Amino acid sequence: MCMTYVLFGTERLSLRRGDIVTNEVLLSSLSVLSGAGLRLYSIAGQDKVEEIFAKDNAEQIKIVERLFNSSLVVLVTAQKPNCLKMLHFKKKQDICNCFYPSEILCVRMNRQRLIVCLAESIHIHDIRDMKILHSIENIAPNELGLCALSLNSHLAFPICQSSGELRIFNANKLRTGMTIKAHDTPLSALNFSPSGALLATASERGTVIRVFCVKNGQRVQEFRRGVKRCVRIASLVFAAGGDFLCASSNTETVHVFKIDARAVEVAELKAIAEVAAKSDSQSKDATTAKTTTTTSTETSEEVPEATHVASWGGMFTKAVSSLLLPAQVSDVLAQDRAFATVALPQSGLKNICALTRVQKELRLLIACEDGFLYMHDFNVEKGGTCKLLAVHDLRGALEDVIELQLSESVLRTQSKPLPATTLPQQSLTMLKSCAASVLIENPEPMPDNSYAGILRGEQTDAMSDSAKFRKLCDAIDTPTKLYDERQFPPVAIAAKD
Repeated sequence: MCMTYVLFGTERLSLRRGDIVTNEVLLSSLSVLSGAGLRLYSIAGQDKVEEIFAKDNAEQIKIVERLFNSSLVVLVTAQKPNCLKMLHFKKKQDICNCFYPSEILCVRMNRQRLIVCLAESIHIHDIRDMKILHSIENIAPNELGLCALSLNSHLAFPICQSSGELRIFNANKLRTGMTIKAHDTPLSALNFSPSGALLATASERGTVIRVFCVKNGQRVQEFRRGVKRCVRIASLVFAAGGDFLCASSNTETVHVFKIDARAVEVAELKAIAEVAAKSDSQSKDATTAKTTTTTSTETSEEVPEATHVASWGGMFTKAVSSLLLPAQVSDVLAQDRAFATVALPQSGLKNICALTRVQKELRLLIACEDGFLYMHDFNVEKGGTCKLLAVHDLRGALEDVIELQLSESVLRTQSKPLPATTLPQQSLTMLKSCAASVLIENPEPMPDNSYAGILRGEQTDAMSDSAKFRKLCDAIDTPTKLYDERQFPPVAIAAKD
């Protein structure tokens, strides 16, 4: 039974078919996508995994992403592979549909940005109103849709087909960052740490996993997963504290590596020293330029000041350099072995993993393609082989299904594509980039049977941009309401004299 899993949590875990990439702080829910349908589960305890939503797969859904623990879910179907559908799954409402020039390969989200990755371009949206902020065009063909988005909106994606070279882009400030030559062979997985300070990468060989400092691109640590056989890394995910890195593949072994806190500290100090040295160099150049236009007396007064400023940077650089002893450098670049391992019952199946706290205890969770969720104990002090604690069967038939009905406008676009010129102008917004265009369609409004909706009366116009904005905010913001106005309509009480 083939299944695709998507792990979610307080600050995000995600996965797509064929290339599993996760990014999360605390895991608390699980999404299962199979031929039978889509189901969302809540992980409340070691023995308590509850289904909170279910939907059949008549639309042939191939990508599903949920924004943390919010009500916002985005879908991509095989019928319309270039259409991104945004839904409020708790209210069963469509928010909007975004159309792209080619097939959508990957979607990444945080509370500020929504990233859509195509084969040769990446589109960055403001998740609050879905306005397109920037498009990265003409990138190296990325057929796997490989990319990672940190909680502070750093975006990493491959830029070369023949090697493991990647680029970091600041999706908040819309600025291009550094380029990192991570591996000699093409990348197969990458992921940020919860703080966004570290980036873990794996190549298509799957034998070596590397961790880089995002601030300066320095390699912090290198792990050896294996030597004898090359595998495809399916999942790379940091623990909540960023002190462990879990890696799974299509083999029967899941590896957990321990991040060297000293190595991370040295890399961050070196990044600070480089910034200080650059600032000192710029100050020195500015002082030199200034002294050439002043008198010899002024020059004699300015030079000691510049020397004093530069001396601070020199002292800081020396202090950091003193930490980089040969033995420590060799420790940073050494290929460390796994701190802990898990042996799965069967090899050759794809699986994803996560290190998270369940009922305040750190647990290793593994969702496997065979349809089971495995929970293992994890010893932070000793590591070693992780003990199996519980197994949850996620293959059950869809019972008490909560049907999610899409609007008629979405169904029409699935059965009969319409050219942009025939769609109502009030419900369309065309956002053009350098080489492609993104079409955002506001679906036809659904009847509002709430108390407030009845008071407003019938509204036949298509959903406005402001209404879409309110729906997006309602789906994104947490915590959700403990009640809704249909159950408890507002009551006006007259004040007594």
